[in-house]
Amino acid sequence: MVHKGDNKRLLLIPLAASLLLCLTGCWSSNEIEELSVFVGVALDKGKELKVEKDLNKQGHGSAEKNLITSTVQIVNPQAAAPVSGHEGTAKQEKYTNLSEKGDSAFEMIRELSLRTDRPLIGHHLKVVVIGEELARAQSLEKLLDFFIRDNDIRPSCIALISTGLARDTLESKGAAEIPSFRLFGMIDNQYRTTRILPPMSFARLQGKMQSGSSFLVQNVTSTDKEVKFAGAAIIQGKTKKLLGFLNEEELEGITWITGKGKGGLVKSYDEKTGQLITYEILGMTSRITPHIEGNDISFHVNIESDGRLMESSLDSGNPFKEEFLKKAEKISEAQVKQLMNHVLKKMQGEYQVDVAGFGNRLRIDHPKVWKQVKDNWDQTFSEAPVTIDVKLSIKEFGASGGFIKR
Repeated sequence: MVHKGDNKRLLLIPLAASLLLCLTGCWSSNEIEELSVFVGVALDKGKELKVEKDLNKQGHGSAEKNLITSTVQIVNPQAAAPVSGHEGTAKQEKYTNLSEKGDSAFEMIRELSLRTDRPLIGHHLKVVVIGEELARAQSLEKLLDFFIRDNDIRPSCIALISTGLARDTLESKGAAEIPSFRLFGMIDNQYRTTRILPPMSFARLQGKMQSGSSFLVQNVTSTDKEVKFAGAAIIQGKTKKLLGFLNEEELEGITWITGKGKGGLVKSYDEKTGQLITYEILGMTSRITPHIEGNDISFHVNIESDGRLMESSLDSGNPFKEEFLKKAEKISEAQVKQLMNHVLKKMQGEYQVDVAGFGNRLRIDHPKVWKQVKDNWDQTFSEAPVTIDVKLSIKEFGASGGFIKR
């Protein structure tokens, strides 16, 4: 005797079998060995080229065409295996850099197909580095348009600006590393220093460019294939072009103003004795408060931070006493104020741009005022008074003293 429930189960068997036929995987999949995976791109300014116009069309004479040199870093999937299977044989290079010239990023990527035996794919693109000279001449919006539009390229890819040639940052001294991965990984050191910006991914970059506000992009330098993050590049909001640079100490000042630091240190010296004090940052907060009086706009920045005493050559008093702690805190606070005041002077005086979020705070707290000044905000900000309060609290002595109860 067959129950109705058994009949239903029997009917499900051929249905399940038919569904298995649909599970065919990726129709267009390819083995990794059959593809050229590019993980980094460097864009540098090429020479201007005069191009003769077609006389059969409107216009005569010649036009200027701005050329770009695009360097693409391709990973070699066979690099880990010894050549010919013999021990002691030198391994293949882990990456290959190929360069093309043109005025279209898309066209240059496709032109590389004429020089490789495998199709290029950008699913794993990590970094796009733009050379200083090119970033001054052309807007980031135009330079990165293809990379942001391309469905193959993920929005987690980060943008960097280089001092000097961008292609030099995709070179490495050691054969054991791939430069693009190294650049992408260096961003993770943000919790160790206040001299690294939060990563400027394509997802964030789109919002920054659409806002019309000026912003910062991490600067990278390369000397003899030794790569280092060295301050930040200022991108002007209206033109989307490189305006100038902040050095490493000035970037520290920006980090304190924004309160976005994840770690790092403050090294300072006693004015009277010149003795060293080093404060390690465990956490920081920043509050920017706009004040409106008639047509006048001013700001107050309040900084608070907890940290530990990591180094001290101060010989005045017992380091476990409250008096010593207060002195160490005051010395460190003065150093933070100096960093902040210095970068404010640079922003408001030399460059006349707001790259620290003052305008965004004004937009949130006083939207009506923001609507009146947003079109010429950089100039307005350059004339706005800014006051600062800094409060650092030493909570630990490190391993030598443990936690402090205050």
